[in-house]
Amino acid sequence: MATITSIITQDIRFPTSLELDGSDAVNVDPDYSAAYVIIRTDGGEEGHGFVFSCGRGNEIITSAIDSYAALLRGRDIDELIFDLGTASRRLVHDSQLRWLGPEKGVTQMACGALISALWDIRAKREKKPLWLLLSEMEPQEIVDVVDFTHISDALDPTRALDILVAGREGKARRIEALMANGYPAYTTSPGWLGYSDEKLVRLSREAAADGFSMIKLKVGGNIDDDRRRMALAREAVGSLPIAIDANQRWDVAEAIDWVNGLADFDPYWIEEPTSTDDILGHATIRAGVVPVRVATGEAVANRIVFKQLLQAQAIDVLQLDSTRVAGVNENIANLLLAARFNVPVCPHAGGVGLCELVQHFSFFDYAAVSGSQEGRMIEYVDHLHEHFVEPIRITNGRYAAPLSPGTGAQILSPSLEKWRFPQGEGWLEIGSRAAVTVPVVSPVGVNQ
Repeated sequence: MATITSIITQDIRFPTSLELDGSDAVNVDPDYSAAYVIIRTDGGEEGHGFVFSCGRGNEIITSAIDSYAALLRGRDIDELIFDLGTASRRLVHDSQLRWLGPEKGVTQMACGALISALWDIRAKREKKPLWLLLSEMEPQEIVDVVDFTHISDALDPTRALDILVAGREGKARRIEALMANGYPAYTTSPGWLGYSDEKLVRLSREAAADGFSMIKLKVGGNIDDDRRRMALAREAVGSLPIAIDANQRWDVAEAIDWVNGLADFDPYWIEEPTSTDDILGHATIRAGVVPVRVATGEAVANRIVFKQLLQAQAIDVLQLDSTRVAGVNENIANLLLAARFNVPVCPHAGGVGLCELVQHFSFFDYAAVSGSQEGRMIEYVDHLHEHFVEPIRITNGRYAAPLSPGTGAQILSPSLEKWRFPQGEGWLEIGSRAAVTVPVVSPVGVNQ
């Protein structure tokens, strides 16, 4: 019997604010960060997981992971990884810690880091990348890892099983196609709000030439600036779709007016037009910006909010995030909910390692859940992939299938050492030049 002997957390941060990578109307100066965890057993196995953040506060998530880790230390690893539904519920529904959520925010993400690290051990044990492990699991085993609490009025175990059983038809052919051709990608790399017009145009042209399905621009700082930037991007990429992303910047009426003010540039979707929690607001915006699609999800805390967005017909595109919810189990629930309501999933990525993680969910969705790539693509951002043991691979604007066993979460040891905050060599060199090291930052571009 192998048991968990140690769970180690690390606060890892990268100084992306120096070049304004990731900047938008709300997150004006992010320093991309990972609250990182390694689960080790006395059998020599390791599972890696992390939660993404934008810099300050990463230590809070790291501390939360430490608190939840106490519920796992000393436990039989086989009991956990071969009953991941129970393992997840042990963490998410802890009778005392859940008071800090429940099922939202820092606590939910901390649970997700540990749950995903357990899946990393399971996938490595079976010598499969996560997407293939999930795709080849029996439908009932997939159903058993899902927590149907508070979503059974929209998706119960019987209906979920029906979706997965139906997904068996043609599964082998779809897995073969994924291995050969990968999965469509779009890129946000040209569109950060802090980039110059020249950089926007250059990167937009490169994205079109590289075969990406779409580009995305951040909006919401100033309508005149947004119109200028959209015009430049449209000229650079021709008829290629352009999505826009407001990062929850607007109130409902403002969102409708702003999006309609950009309508002549034919935006493909408006992402996060208002607060993630405003379900009825999203529905109102969707009705008010037709034919522009409404997309959201990167900041949705749990499957329960996704259920309501789908029930209210408030979104056209569901954008699950690999580290915002409680790990792999809950994202399986989100994929099944999307399939139940026939809404395409286009995952949020970028950040630190989100591309490496989230690709597995789209590959699994195509292989075993929706069986479709229509209207579906994975976000891609060209940041920080060099720090991962298995960095994502993009070929002709498509994600190549991950091949290495595990979830893709493992960061290289030298990178972990260099970018430990604040003692790592990288941070000793950066000093006070990055935003995360400045005590007070003026909230430029945020409603005041």
